[in-house]
Amino acid sequence: MPVPKRRTGKTKRNMRRSHHALKPVGLTECQSCGERVMQHRVCPKCGYYANRTVVNTEDE
Repeated sequence: MPVPKRRTGKTKRNMRRSHHALKPVGLTECQSCGERVMQHRVCPKCGYYANRTVVNTEDE
């Protein structure tokens, strides 16, 4: 079984991990209520998606 001859340096390790960072979540405004919602999801506040009511939300 092959084994590395030398220890991987900090710079080389960090360059390899440069793509491991988390990306920011894509948020858009709901067109009916203005709430910030994740893209392609039903708005939890008003229940709208694609300019129509998909989920019936009762105001309590």
